[in-house]
Amino acid sequence: MDLGVRWKLHGDGRTPAPGAVVRPDERLSWPRTVGLGAQHVVAMFGASFVAPVLMGLDPNLAIMMSGVATVIFLLATRGRVPSYLGCSLSFVGVAAVIRAQGGTSATVTGAVFVVGVVLFLVGLAVRRFGARIIHATMPPIVTGAVVMLIGFNLAPVTASTYWPQDQWTALLVMLFTGLAVVCLRGFWSRVAIFLGLVFGYAVSWAFDRIFGRIHSVDASGRLTDHWRLDLSGVGKADWFGLPSFHGPSFQWSAVLVALPVVIALVAENAGHVKAVGEMTGDPLDDKLGTAISADGVGSMLSTAVGGPPNTTYSENIGVMAATRVYSTAAYWAAAGFALLFGLCPKFGAVVAAIPGGVLGGITVILYGMIGLLGAQIWLHAGVDLRNPLNLVPAAAGIIIGVGNVSMKFTDTFSLSGIALGTLVVITGYHALRAFAPAHLKGRQPLLDEGTSAYDGPPDADEDAHRAGS
Repeated sequence: MDLGVRWKLHGDGRTPAPGAVVRPDERLSWPRTVGLGAQHVVAMFGASFVAPVLMGLDPNLAIMMSGVATVIFLLATRGRVPSYLGCSLSFVGVAAVIRAQGGTSATVTGAVFVVGVVLFLVGLAVRRFGARIIHATMPPIVTGAVVMLIGFNLAPVTASTYWPQDQWTALLVMLFTGLAVVCLRGFWSRVAIFLGLVFGYAVSWAFDRIFGRIHSVDASGRLTDHWRLDLSGVGKADWFGLPSFHGPSFQWSAVLVALPVVIALVAENAGHVKAVGEMTGDPLDDKLGTAISADGVGSMLSTAVGGPPNTTYSENIGVMAATRVYSTAAYWAAAGFALLFGLCPKFGAVVAAIPGGVLGGITVILYGMIGLLGAQIWLHAGVDLRNPLNLVPAAAGIIIGVGNVSMKFTDTFSLSGIALGTLVVITGYHALRAFAPAHLKGRQPLLDEGTSAYDGPPDADEDAHRAGS
């Protein structure tokens, strides 16, 4: 049985050929592959540590279970879908609502466990009836909009949490990382994100020595005088230790709060698989159901032991887009790092000490790249945004997702951000399409007189309108 754990050496193993990509079944030399795996770990660490902390869960357990979930995903998809599964930010709001209702960590993980079960069943349905179920529900205009709002929804994390902690370090790290991605060659270009992190550590250390403490908000949002780089927790942490495990408990009120996130997770998976397929030139429709089910199994396993839910990580799409390396071997290396680091509290302390300004500079680039992949899906599919049938639901959903708009239905049930934006895009598109006149369902331009991919005759009503104008 092919489990997708054999890789052909790409070229000389040092750098992709001009204009080429390293495909999922290929790899660079093992030292370079391991280095890329480390970069994937770095890319996901910010959210993978922040999300469980915000949910009140153990970040070391989150990292360890993300490695386990990634292995499950790679085996299930036979190595065709390069992806890292990390803690889903979509559940942060859900956890806050459940805790506000008096729920415990076990209540949170119990509710999310049920979401994992539902996600697994959705994946089985897609496998049974084909990817056309997803494509019929989420055509390119919908998928692109969902990928875009998922990426740009992360912008407030940078703007309000990371960047204000040290704006000048964030700016320098952003500039350095951007220059490294564009100007460096070979392996160094492919580890630009990691280099940006190291550069940020060095700048923070130097600024502490030159300027002393900084007067700004800290990681908790309080305005204080503090060191940019505080490594005091590293010395106190053990080298080896198990994370904190606990079992889930189930309350229907909490489950009902969490269930709508299934919409966002299906969209995230569909968008991820679509984006990877577009970038690698390998259509992955046949793996969509498997990817969704594997995501569900990973979340079920993680929440069963007290960890957070997992999902395909958008941050790592940004790394792949920057490096042009889609080798699943790099993700196996990343999973191995995560398993080891999850068992090392000292490493967790090092990661937790990453200055907020450094994360601000890195995430400004990564999160933006994620969102713009949605635009890439539109471009490749020839989506016409001059058609209001495409424009209206996408515009509304993106603003809701990016602005984290909230819709409260009852005291215990609300939708917001990614989940609400996704729902608006999907239901809005299909509702408008059901009532739209026939000529709006074509491909011709409708909001201006520009050219279009549509070469047929214009609609008769449109002819009459033009003739009368």
